[in-house]
Amino acid sequence: MALLTNLCDGMGESIVTSLNNLWESTGIYDLVANFTTYGWQNLVMVLIACVLFYLAIVKKFEPLLLLPIAFGMFIVNVPGVYHVLFGTKGYVITENATNIVVARGTLDELRELFARPDATIEQLTELIKDGYEVAGISRTAMTISSEQVIRDFGLFYYIYKGVDWVIFPPIIFLGIGAMTDFGPLIANPKSMIIGAAAQLGIFITYFGALCIFNFSEAEAAAIAIIGGADGPTAIYVTKKLAEHLLPAIAISAYSYMALIPIIQKPIMRALTTKEERKIKMKQLRKVSKFEKIAFPIIVSFIVGLLLPDAMPLLGMLMLGNLLKESGVCGRLVDTAQGGLMNTVTIFLGVMVGSKATGSLFLSVQTLGIICLGLFAFCMGTVGGLLVAKLMCKLTHGQINPLIGSAGVSAVPMAARISQDVGRESDPDNHLLMHAMGPNVAGVIGSAIAAGVLLALFG
Repeated sequence: MALLTNLCDGMGESIVTSLNNLWESTGIYDLVANFTTYGWQNLVMVLIACVLFYLAIVKKFEPLLLLPIAFGMFIVNVPGVYHVLFGTKGYVITENATNIVVARGTLDELRELFARPDATIEQLTELIKDGYEVAGISRTAMTISSEQVIRDFGLFYYIYKGVDWVIFPPIIFLGIGAMTDFGPLIANPKSMIIGAAAQLGIFITYFGALCIFNFSEAEAAAIAIIGGADGPTAIYVTKKLAEHLLPAIAISAYSYMALIPIIQKPIMRALTTKEERKIKMKQLRKVSKFEKIAFPIIVSFIVGLLLPDAMPLLGMLMLGNLLKESGVCGRLVDTAQGGLMNTVTIFLGVMVGSKATGSLFLSVQTLGIICLGLFAFCMGTVGGLLVAKLMCKLTHGQINPLIGSAGVSAVPMAARISQDVGRESDPDNHLLMHAMGPNVAGVIGSAIAAGVLLALFG
């Protein structure tokens, strides 16, 4: 009888323990237990993600880009989900000189080990430096440091390696090259001037971030590249120069790319007159097949000689275009501009959004980076428009200033905006092909700007 009672008591305790473990594994428990720290921040980010859903689905603001970003942001901010998708974050505290592991585990486990329930990892590390006894062994080495690691790897941890190892950005450039006709740029080389002018935002923002906000040179350069309106380039540069800022910069760059209609149109209307917006441009000359084949080869050679740091991006862009224009690689072109491009876009969008956790996104530094990124993007648009207006004056009205806004490298989104604003003033005014010249020049210009920044600060 006593045995049966003990058995029942043991089973009861086991059931209670199991139910308690089940309860603690739910997102509801995570939300309740951590509401005052990061729980409320997660809920705010869920609401922001819902706004992005609305913009992508209802307003149709670049849904192919914005919808994956919104879903990534949404799913990681559902309480209790982040650690399942990315894995449980733990710490390894080591003596640098000897590489001996002093302690390891999650923050909660280390707090229990040190009997410091509210201590940060930095405070726990300092305890060891001061001679705190761990597992019966006193450690006094002053070279002790802590390293954050991942335990129990999740699905998103592996997919994010495409961003972490800078694999996705060059593949995106390959797809862009395979999808884009460089003919308008070749037919009108003056477009390169507009594309260069649209990089103005990058360099103005660099000095602003450096002098006003006291970022380091490398951090300022990484933030400034947002002005190129090129998400893959922003990821590539930031990974090389300021990896710790990658989530904030990637989110900013891709968000502004998706919100181009909202950002650019007011600037375009403010800086151009109705008469300027009505200007109809002459039809571009026909570009020969030889020119289209020679262009990516020549550009790759020249840029490779002058700026090797730009070649991972620019080289893949030119490869994609060469595959397209050669006319002999149809299957490869279909793959690059179709399945491969779409797959990487999905993964990259979701991964960018997945890094927008409440604790990260709702911080002063991140909000500052977002503001600087918006400024950079706006100044890039302004730079392109002003130079296009100047060219309009010099050519006696042969160039519509609206194509200047397409000098940012968001292809073909920015070119479409030039077309849309032009048709508001004159429905028969077709600027798309003319705007593609500066747009393609902007892609090349942002890659070159990235190479310059990497050469200077990398």
